[in-house]
Amino acid sequence: MQANYQFNMKTIELIDIKPEETEFTVVDVETTGLSARKNRIIEIGLVKINKLKITDTFQSFINPGTQVPSSISYLTGITQSDVENAPYFDEILSAIDEFIGDSVLVGHNLRFDHSFLIQEYFRCETEFRKLPTLCTLKLSQKILPDLPKKSLGNVRKHLRIRQKNTHRALSDATTTAKVLIKLIAKAKENFNIETTKELISFQSIPKTNKTFRIIKKKLAEDFNQLPEKPGVYFFKNSNGKIFYIGKAKSLKRRVNNYFSSSAPRKTKKIVRVSSRLGFETTNSELTALITEAELIKLHKPQFNTLLKKYSQNYFIKINKKTGFPVVEIANAFDFDGNDYFGPFSNRKTASAMLEIIDKTFQLRECNDKEFYKGKRCYLADIERCLAPCINAGVKEPYKDELQKVYEYLSGKNQFAVDRLLKKMKNLSAHRKYEEAAQVRDTIESILGQLNRSSILSEPINKAEILVEINDNGNKDYLLLIDGTVYIKDYFLNSGGEFEDALTDYFNDAIQFKNGIMEKDLEKIKIALSWFIKNKDKVKIHYLKEYNSKDILLKNLKFTI
Repeated sequence: MQANYQFNMKTIELIDIKPEETEFTVVDVETTGLSARKNRIIEIGLVKINKLKITDTFQSFINPGTQVPSSISYLTGITQSDVENAPYFDEILSAIDEFIGDSVLVGHNLRFDHSFLIQEYFRCETEFRKLPTLCTLKLSQKILPDLPKKSLGNVRKHLRIRQKNTHRALSDATTTAKVLIKLIAKAKENFNIETTKELISFQSIPKTNKTFRIIKKKLAEDFNQLPEKPGVYFFKNSNGKIFYIGKAKSLKRRVNNYFSSSAPRKTKKIVRVSSRLGFETTNSELTALITEAELIKLHKPQFNTLLKKYSQNYFIKINKKTGFPVVEIANAFDFDGNDYFGPFSNRKTASAMLEIIDKTFQLRECNDKEFYKGKRCYLADIERCLAPCINAGVKEPYKDELQKVYEYLSGKNQFAVDRLLKKMKNLSAHRKYEEAAQVRDTIESILGQLNRSSILSEPINKAEILVEINDNGNKDYLLLIDGTVYIKDYFLNSGGEFEDALTDYFNDAIQFKNGIMEKDLEKIKIALSWFIKNKDKVKIHYLKEYNSKDILLKNLKFTI
C-alpha cells in the first residue's frame, strides 16, 4: 500500500488558531450497509467552511460495484439506477482528496464516515491522510447536555436549522456544517473555548453530569450570590487581584459552566487559581460587552486576551477628500472627516445600496487617480455623472446631487423613485426597452426599502441619538453625541453623566471636542456590532426630532 500523506506542520498549526481562522471540511456518506469492511460508499457529500461560513460543496454518487440493498434505497431514496453509471471511488479519489486538503475533518458521528473513507482509500492502495477531527455528535453531548437525543435530526431542530432532504449526503453534510457553526458559538459563549485545539480536546472529555467540588468556601459563597442577569464577572486570586474577566447574558448560568467536570483545561485552571468571585450586573448584554472591554483595559488580567475582534460590518462612506466627494464601500469607520452610513451586515447589501446610488445620482464613480487625469468617460455620456473632472463649474449642482444622496441614505427615497420613473419612461419612448428594464429593477430595489437594513439613518460620525434597548424585558439606554457614548446607570462612571449630557444637549450646552477618544471609538464599534445582530431589540431615537428633553422622556416613559 502506498502511503502518500503525513500529518504535516500546516495541519498542526491549524488547530492552534481560532475556529474563525480555521478551514473545516464536513463529510457525510451514504453506504450499502453499516460495516466499512464489508460495505461500500454510494454517495459522498463534502462541505467546506472558512471564516465560519459555508464556502464550497462537493457531491457525487459512487458506483459500489455491488447491488444497492432495497432497505438502503427505502431509507435514502438512492436506487441502483442512480449509481450504475456513476464513477467508481478511485475515479474521484483525487477530487475528494483535493477538496479535503489539510482541513479539520468534521462529521456527525464522524467515526462512521471516517471509517468508510479510510477503507475506500485502502482499496485504492492509498492511505487517507491523518487529519485533526471534530465530531458534532460528541460536541452536542458536551454543549447540549439537556437535549435527550443527539441525532443530527434532533440537534438541528433544537438549533432551529431547516433541512429538506434527510439521509442524503450533501444535505446531511450541509446541515452538519450549520450545526458546527452554531456549536462553536455556544462553545465560546458557554465554555470559554477560544481555539480549534481547545475545541478538539473539549469533544473528548468524558461525559459526566456531575460538577467538580469547589474547594474554597468563599468562592462557593460568591458563586451562590450570582443572579440570573446580564453583567460581568471577575475571578480574583488570594491577593484579591483580578486575573480573569468575562461577560454573560446570565451570570449564574455562564459561571456555572466553570465548575463542570467537562469544562476545558483553561477554565478549570481559572477556578483552581481563584479565591474569590466578583460581579457587576448590567441592564443588557450590550452594556456587559462594553463593560468587559473597559475592565480588561483597566485591569489587564493575566488570563484575558487584550485585543478584541468585532464582527465584520460594512458602511457607505462619503469620501470628502476632494471638492467632489465620492461614494464608496468601507469595512470600517472612523472620525476622519468623512461621513459613514451604516452599518450593513454584509458586503452584498452594502454593494446593492452603492449600485442604487450610482445608477440614480450623478456623482463621480472614479478613483482619484482617474479623476485627476481630467478625461471625460462614458458615464458622462450616458448622463450618469456630472463630469467634474473636466468641468469645475458644476460644483454647486454636484453639491445639490450629493445632498440628495444624503437624503436617500436617511430614508427619503421619493426623489430617487421619481427621477428613475422619468428616466424609465424616456427610455421606453425611445424603444430602449432593455435599459428601461434595468432602471425598473433599480426602482424595485428602492421600493423594497433596502436601506432599512442600515441601523442608522444619519452618518455615524455625526449621529445625535438615544438608543433604547429591550433585552429580554430589561431596558437599557445609550446616548451617542459628538462621538461620545453615555450609558444610563453605568457603574464605571461617577454618576449622572448620561442625564447631564442629555440636559446639556437640549440646552445647547454640549462642549464639542476635537477628535474622539479611543475608548469611545471602541464603545461605538462594540455597539454597532451588537446592533446589527440584535435589530429586533433596538429602537433609535433621533434627538433632532424632539424639541425638548421632556418630550423625549415622555416618549421613553422614564424620568431623570
